[in-house]
Amino acid sequence: MPELPDVQLYIAALEKFIGGQSIDGIQIKSPFVLRTFEPDISECNGQKVNGFERLGKRIVWKLSNGLCMIFHLMIAGRFHWKPKVMLPKSKTDLAAFRFGDQTLMLTEASQNKRASLHVVGSESELESHRPPGIEVLEMTYEEFARQLTERNHTLKRSLTDPKLFSGIGNAYSDEILHAAELSPIKWTSRLTESETRRLFLAIQDTLRHWCTFLIESTGDRFPEKVTAFRPEMAVHGKFGIPCPACETKIQRIRYANNETNYCPRCQTDGKLLADRSLSRLLKADWPATIEELEEL
Repeated sequence: MPELPDVQLYIAALEKFIGGQSIDGIQIKSPFVLRTFEPDISECNGQKVNGFERLGKRIVWKLSNGLCMIFHLMIAGRFHWKPKVMLPKSKTDLAAFRFGDQTLMLTEASQNKRASLHVVGSESELESHRPPGIEVLEMTYEEFARQLTERNHTLKRSLTDPKLFSGIGNAYSDEILHAAELSPIKWTSRLTESETRRLFLAIQDTLRHWCTFLIESTGDRFPEKVTAFRPEMAVHGKFGIPCPACETKIQRIRYANNETNYCPRCQTDGKLLADRSLSRLLKADWPATIEELEEL
């Protein structure tokens, strides 16, 4: 799922490509993507896109007639810029938005059809789509510390809970915890004050760095490869690859369709965290430390 830096990247690109332009045509292909019927989507036709806003992981287009279009890309939704007029024909195409002789295509590479578009006509309706979690780049340290200890969860779960923190997902939580040198399974109630401050700074530094890096590296192009796996990342998606800080091989915890990546030397004092599937299989043979893993 596109997270805060990815959403900011999309907003920066949308401002360049369609900011101030009028929507000359809208074709909805998938009946699942449009989740509202009033105001009618046809009322967005002919309107200028005056601005953009981020609501957590949602992207808002603010139109000249006061309407707002709220896009939630979920896991597999993406925007694609086409330098010609195109209709949504592919099985992954959800909707097409025409701007002059060019097209912005909304796609979803999944059969689950979770991506959504809402059209709202008031600020109160717009606010109803705002996630309850606090905005991580706007919060103070005191707000962060209070929110983090509101519930006793693991750090990984707390950082990725949209009810607590807005915009952080699986990928950037791995990067944040590595930068903070904290275990993903450490309980929030057991953090010291210095560890809490370290985590707060890691959130700010990591997310701001990636927002800047993605926007600058994309340049004047439209972002076509918005992914949770990037070669410049330190640990996320890097299982078995040496940690850039200490060269210890990155480890992982797999669960459901996700996995958590971490460095055992930088984050867990040399201990290997139990991977649910492998540790059950190996039982007593599961290595508990880096040294035992290296012996294997």
